[in-house]
Amino acid sequence: MQQASHAEASTVMVITEIFKSIQGEGTRAGLPCIFVRLTGCNLRCTWCDTAYAFHGGKKMTVEEVLARVDELAGRRAGQRATEAAVPLVELTGGEPLLQEEIYPLAENLLAADYTVIIETSGERFIGRMPKEVIKIVDVKCPDSGEPDTFDMNNLAELTENDEVKFVLATRRDYEFAREFSREHRLAARVREVLFSPVFEDPEGKWPGLEPRLLAEWILADGLPVRLGLQLHKFIWDPALKGV
Repeated sequence: MQQASHAEASTVMVITEIFKSIQGEGTRAGLPCIFVRLTGCNLRCTWCDTAYAFHGGKKMTVEEVLARVDELAGRRAGQRATEAAVPLVELTGGEPLLQEEIYPLAENLLAADYTVIIETSGERFIGRMPKEVIKIVDVKCPDSGEPDTFDMNNLAELTENDEVKFVLATRRDYEFAREFSREHRLAARVREVLFSPVFEDPEGKWPGLEPRLLAEWILADGLPVRLGLQLHKFIWDPALKGV
């Protein structure tokens, strides 16, 4: 893949944080990963645990973001990203697809041989992202406070390398996710369908869904889905940023 032009790579974007941690969700949970969290989101989910990324942030060029990723990856001059200490990069938010600069950033990361993941709310069209980017696409459930925001055009863009995630707060959410998954044959479209229970807010702003209950519902219905727990919240304080 050709590297994006210098003009593209000099475009300014707004970044909340760039950090190295353990991947907490999805099929790559447990792997070291560098996270690039973009600022801004157009949704307001009732259980959002990254509301601090809605506003503020730091202006950075795509080149500056790439340099910081290389630094955190432990990548030496002339070394391929696949040989670096951390070759996995996730683009997240907020909602990363709100910023046009996400496209040259993704293209440059791929050109530098990183494995690139993007996590998105599902409300934005994913078809402009390079096919090599692994897409983790949410479908918002009824009790998220943002139902019916999923762009149905995204279904045709999903590949066997991608993942679809449902964050579940209630039994109603579970039943919605179960029926949506069946109706659209998600298990046959993507690498994995993830059912993730809401983690209780440390400040009591919203309740969580007991993982045991969700596991029992999945087993009772024989669903071909993966129970997804936010691993980082079991390792560190659930309210801690930058992990």
